[in-house]
Amino acid sequence: MTPAPFEPVVLTGRYVRLEPVAPEHVPALAAAAAEDRTSYGWTPVPYGETEFGANVDLVLEERAKGRRLAFATIALQAGTAGRVVGSTSFLDPQRWPGGGGHLDSIEIGATWLAASAQRTPVNTEAKLLMLVHGFDVLGVQRVVLNTDARNERSRAAIARIGATFEGVLHGFRYGVEGTPRDTATFAITARAWPAVRGRLEARLTPS
Repeated sequence: MTPAPFEPVVLTGRYVRLEPVAPEHVPALAAAAAEDRTSYGWTPVPYGETEFGANVDLVLEERAKGRRLAFATIALQAGTAGRVVGSTSFLDPQRWPGGGGHLDSIEIGATWLAASAQRTPVNTEAKLLMLVHGFDVLGVQRVVLNTDARNERSRAAIARIGATFEGVLHGFRYGVEGTPRDTATFAITARAWPAVRGRLEARLTPS
């Protein structure tokens, strides 16, 4: 059965708002990605308005086919309120045989942040908002997070939120070189979700 298109949704927290990507976000996405690209060594991130325009056209096509829901990540902190600082997506929706046709698994990925938004609460809260939507609204049994197997920083960040490392998928997806990469895959199950949620909420609570 072909998955129904993702319903566009806005997810809002204290530090970040996630808005479905639209063509009007292109200039701000390009500006955010141009800040300092040294942290994108293992992450394919478009550069310039032309590349972002083509990328947004692609993700909108994928949304219409029920394959992806891409968000513009918008900071809400003092001094940056309303500024686009990156993007993230729901990917790879799966309905398993015997599950009654509802959505069983989803991936959070294609995530990048402007240099100025890294090491801030933005990414932590964005992950929390998406996990809440996945588990508590969509009712999935499993959320997957993948990264280039060479990206030790990303792997450590995924593990810190409580996702379980499940192994390396060899030659799975394309890397920054444009050739198939090895992909480290992690997952959070519905059983593990309450503990993961508590961990993320604690990280966002001022000490």
